[in-house]
Amino acid sequence: MPEHVPSSSDASTFPPPCVAIVGMGYVGLPLAVAFAERGCQVIAVDIDEAKVGQLQRGVSYIEDIPDAVLAAVSDRITATTHFDALAGADAILICVPTPLTSNREPDLGPLQASAAAIAAVLRRGQLVVLESTTYPGTTRELLCPILEESGLRAGDDFNLAFSPERVDPGRTDYTTQNTPKVVGGLTPACLERAQALYATVCEHLVPVSSPEAAELSKLLENIFRSVNIALVNELAMLAERMGLDIWEVVDAAATKPYGFMRFEPGPGMGGHCLPVDPFYLAWRARQFDMSTEFIELAGKVNQQMPYYCVQRIERALNSAGVATSVARVAVLGVSYKGGVGDMRESPALKIIALLQTLGAEIAYHDDHVAELPDFGLASVPLDEALTGADLAVLITAHPHVDHDALARGPIPLLDLRGATRAVADAPGRTLL
Repeated sequence: MPEHVPSSSDASTFPPPCVAIVGMGYVGLPLAVAFAERGCQVIAVDIDEAKVGQLQRGVSYIEDIPDAVLAAVSDRITATTHFDALAGADAILICVPTPLTSNREPDLGPLQASAAAIAAVLRRGQLVVLESTTYPGTTRELLCPILEESGLRAGDDFNLAFSPERVDPGRTDYTTQNTPKVVGGLTPACLERAQALYATVCEHLVPVSSPEAAELSKLLENIFRSVNIALVNELAMLAERMGLDIWEVVDAAATKPYGFMRFEPGPGMGGHCLPVDPFYLAWRARQFDMSTEFIELAGKVNQQMPYYCVQRIERALNSAGVATSVARVAVLGVSYKGGVGDMRESPALKIIALLQTLGAEIAYHDDHVAELPDFGLASVPLDEALTGADLAVLITAHPHVDHDALARGPIPLLDLRGATRAVADAPGRTLL
């Protein structure tokens, strides 16, 4: 008799499932902890031996999961580099990176490698869910055929679904539990099974008709932000030309109680989604003989922001009578957002690289990022970074830094985040 594939109606009669998660980064680790907190046994798989070693010792490497929180559930999380362990799971969630190639095209190498490893141990009755952000069609057209190399058929022998991650590193008001979870199954039965699993850790599920709908919904969420950030960044450049304060303009527009959503300018976009996702959809659209010009233009604007910021740095130095080639620049914050150490696609990396090419001496302070080995730099105390600096550049506003005091200090400050815009008595401060 064929093995029974559980449905959501079975949820109350089954013990907490064993959940395997492939990829223990900013998405996978919080998810592992969430399932473990609900009493599930979790198999945590990652090819990074250092991460696995830390998990085995109960040590967290991301800010969102304190060591104490991980330690409280460590007896229910088994960390390993071996994919063979996946055979013992009821469900396998894939949370691997989906970056871009050097040509800004989708790099699904990590996903393909993980899928092949899963196929080698896949057994009848398991549920496989892809959480990694990708283009519409990936689950059905790429992941499914690889998994079916196991000899099992998706929708009949195992369930397959896509449920996009919605992780915002450093955020505490929205978590795995209270963030609505979009789910799209390959078949109605696949959807039902995936919803039954996520109901264990999520308060509100949002079922959609297909994996493709779920995949596109994730891209829409992030492209919406990308386009609006590009708009306000372009307006920031125009406002400077016109001698206007873009922050005053944004503040004024944001008083409208309807029809407007506040977005703020900055040195560029970073993280695992916003700089990447528009290119996934643009690449996919070309396969349908369509050019997503609006989306691609937004991507170009945001990619150019670090170059514009370096121009602003050069002008600020020139105003102080210092050539960039002999200047000492103190960079304040290098991660992609405040309060976390995530360096993925951080605009600070491009800004530092451009400044070093121009001959500037760089010192940086970031308590969340100990070193930048590719640049031969390590974080130094704030006072040391500022000592002898011709200009301080605020790239990432970490919450523990007194930015208002910096704005009033003796070192000229170029604030690319608008963190000091409320400081009236800051004669040496310049805003983006």
